[in-house]
Amino acid sequence: MKTPKLPPTAAAILAAAATIGLLAAQQGPETIDLEAFPAQSIDEVVVPVPSEVFVVLDKLGNPNWRRELRGSLGKQTTNRAQVALLLGTVIAEGFVAVEAEDPERVKEIGRRVLSLSKAINVEKAVLERANSITDKAEAKDWQAVRKEFDGALQDVKGAMQELGDDELAQLVSVGGWIRGTEVLTSIVNKTFTADGAELLHQPALLEFFSDKLSGLSNRRLANDALVLDIRRMLDRIEPLIGDGDGAGITPEGVKRIHRLTGEMVGKITLQGT
Repeated sequence: MKTPKLPPTAAAILAAAATIGLLAAQQGPETIDLEAFPAQSIDEVVVPVPSEVFVVLDKLGNPNWRRELRGSLGKQTTNRAQVALLLGTVIAEGFVAVEAEDPERVKEIGRRVLSLSKAINVEKAVLERANSITDKAEAKDWQAVRKEFDGALQDVKGAMQELGDDELAQLVSVGGWIRGTEVLTSIVNKTFTADGAELLHQPALLEFFSDKLSGLSNRRLANDALVLDIRRMLDRIEPLIGDGDGAGITPEGVKRIHRLTGEMVGKITLQGT
C-alpha cells in the first residue's frame, strides 16, 4: 500500500475524522459529500480542511465543546520538538474553542500560537493571522475564525519548509492529530455507536505518522523522549482501530485510545492528565 503524503496542515487537526462524511450520509436524508469539501488532494488522497471536518462533526449531534476544552494550553521548554508538538495541540485546541464559540479562549489561543511560532522562528508567518484571529473572535465571526486557523496551519507549513524544517513541521501535524483524536474519542465515547467508532479507523494515517517518525533524519528529533513515546503510543493504538476492513472497534478500544492520546497530550503540554 502506498503511504499517503499528507501535509502538516489539514491532516493535523482531527484527521482521524476524515471519514465522518460517510457516517453522516448513512444517518439520514441529509447527505454529506466528502469530496465536495474544500480540501487538499495529496497523492490522490483527499484531506478536508479542519474547519470543514468540524462542520460535519456537528452532524453527529450536539457535542458539548466547552467541556472538551483543556484547562491549560500547556507549558513550553527550549526543546524544539516539544514546542512543535505543543503548537500542534494548541492549534487543535483553537478549532475546539471555535466550536465552543468561546471568544476569550480563542483570543488566548491566537496569542499562544504566536508565541510558540516565535520560539521556532516562524512568528512573521503567522503574525497577521494571529491578529486577525483575535479581531474576528472579538466580533464573534466564527466562520472567519475557522478560516484564519486553516490559514495559520498553511502559513506554519510554508515557513517551516522555507527554513528547511520539514521534519519539525511533521511534529506539528502529529501534535494536532493526537489532541484531535483525544477530542474525537471523547465525543464518540459519550454516545458510542459502531458507526461512530468507525471514525477512528485511520490505518493509512497511523502508518504515515509511524513511518515519518521512524524515518526522521534529524537524530536529535529522532531520539527525543517525546518522539519515542509517541512512536510507542502509535504501536499501541494500531491494533485498537480494527482490522483491515475497519471492523471490531469496540467501546473499550475507544476508551483506550482516548486514554493513550490523553496521556500523551499531558506529556506534550507538561501538564499531566
